[in-house]
Amino acid sequence: MHHDALSEAQILDGLGTLCLGRRILLYEQVDSTNSLAKALAAEGEPEGTVIIAEEQTAGRGRLGRTWLAPAGTALLLSVILRPCLMPERIQALTMMTALALRDALLLSTALRAEVKWPNDVLLSGRKAAGILTEARTMGTSVEFAVVGIGLNVNQQEGALPIPDATSVALELGHPVPRVPLLQTILRCLDRRYQRLQGGQSPTAEWAAALVTLGQRVQVVCGERTYLGLAESVDDSGALLLRLDDGQLFCAPAGDVHTAPA
Repeated sequence: MHHDALSEAQILDGLGTLCLGRRILLYEQVDSTNSLAKALAAEGEPEGTVIIAEEQTAGRGRLGRTWLAPAGTALLLSVILRPCLMPERIQALTMMTALALRDALLLSTALRAEVKWPNDVLLSGRKAAGILTEARTMGTSVEFAVVGIGLNVNQQEGALPIPDATSVALELGHPVPRVPLLQTILRCLDRRYQRLQGGQSPTAEWAAALVTLGQRVQVVCGERTYLGLAESVDDSGALLLRLDDGQLFCAPAGDVHTAPA
């Protein structure tokens, strides 16, 4: 198995970010980087701290799903942010992170990633990364947010977390050094976070990057399933679905599957 160890010194060497990576906390094994990041943020850990693990024993995706990878093969990290955002705009953090991953993959590997609503990044139509944004809000403000990223880097076919997934190494045909890729991700994310904090919304660019739009899809929200054409997204990141009876349904979060035409 290809295993290139991460080191705090290597990650910080020449990183050059304004906010992200002010502090790097690197662990061999944690239950979940997001759980740890939330606990640290609640204790006052400053914005920009990045929690990284070589292995997660209870890594979580959206809807409480597990996200596991063999030690040393993926990039598993969570970033603590204290954004100037209204709680209903928290999805903007997921949007900017998806776009930053797309930027970083293009810069580092020349691979062209796509974004799938609401929080996946795809390579060749298969899931390569997932994003989990969690926040603690107080009234009309966000006290802190934690953005978790799980990117499949050097996993081989049998070691992927879900059947319909891929990794950077599988797409390229060879393993990839993780430190330079991680540095590029942090730089791209840092740039996009500065823009967001400056009042620039990522919604339009994110919407343009979504492969989901224009497709006939099936959306599962809670106990119900909706079938229709994915028309657009709104500012909160909700999917606007044109149902077969002509009604427009607003799906705040759910699972999307391509439906037969």
